[in-house]
Amino acid sequence: MARPVKHIQLHRIGPTELRVISDVDEGVLAIVQQEEAVIRAYMAHGPWPHRHVSLYVLKDLQPLVRQLKGGALPAGGAEALDTRTIVNMFDLADQSACHIFVNQQAMVQADYWDDTLAICGLLAHEHAHPLAENSTTRASRSLAVRLTLERNAGITPEQQGRLEHLLTLLIAQLCLYAPREIFTNELAITSGFAQAMLHLNRRNVANACQSVVGRTRLREVLTQEVAAGGRPVEAVGQLLLAGDMESHLPLALEVAPFVRAGRHTEAHELEAVLGGVLFPQLEPQTAPAYTAIRHLYTDLSADLSSVALRAWGQLVADIVRAALHERGVAVRCMIRQTTDSST
Repeated sequence: MARPVKHIQLHRIGPTELRVISDVDEGVLAIVQQEEAVIRAYMAHGPWPHRHVSLYVLKDLQPLVRQLKGGALPAGGAEALDTRTIVNMFDLADQSACHIFVNQQAMVQADYWDDTLAICGLLAHEHAHPLAENSTTRASRSLAVRLTLERNAGITPEQQGRLEHLLTLLIAQLCLYAPREIFTNELAITSGFAQAMLHLNRRNVANACQSVVGRTRLREVLTQEVAAGGRPVEAVGQLLLAGDMESHLPLALEVAPFVRAGRHTEAHELEAVLGGVLFPQLEPQTAPAYTAIRHLYTDLSADLSSVALRAWGQLVADIVRAALHERGVAVRCMIRQTTDSST
């Protein structure tokens, strides 16, 4: 059954028509105001391709999930899509329009719904995606990850399968999706949204520090299993390292764009917390892996071919592989070509 529409609005921002559709009772005005401000800022910054922008403020993204089911879904599929706070759906072949979906349920859960600076940063990030497209981001769509985890006596076959899946997703995020996020974040920062992006990243780093409480509980459970003879002692560090990297290496995607944009003060602020509070509580391989990956992200060129990006991605994957190898986890990982990047 279709949901009742509570708000339909039409706004003109220069040559762009902004259509607002919502099934939410309250809080829509603040989002519309931020959306208008973001559009005006990008118009002032450079070429703005969109003549029509549709802004959907919805209780959740189930209507979008149903619409896309069986079609092209973002990484993680329908389940991941429905947990996103804001999503920009656009066609790279025709950038005359884009469709912004705001997920009220996810925004409330993340404590963003009443945070106008966070809303500004999220909208700025999503709008930057199509605007930041370049040769490297196009090449990233022609690559895929092939990862295999050698049999490890310290974990069950079921745990091995889950670990292999986790590492495959991590490598894909760090190697294949990273260029899109790096250039998107950099463009948002250089287009006048540095404070909004810093605000979001301060929260991300604070959340990462708070998540260590759950990690401590996991270590206790694993240690108890070792004491009971349920798993060898080396498996504790192996599983913790995999979790540490999965949770925290992607923070390099947030920090590197500040360095690329010349905002070294902001980058130093974020990394001071990571180095002083977070990383000392994690497995020792995590911090060096983060630093090495962040440097690769900082130096990433915007004009890479698929062959060059494949080599760059392999360097990133090898950093993760080497860290796991130090803990006795043998991983084979290859970045491979799947399609012509021009398609």
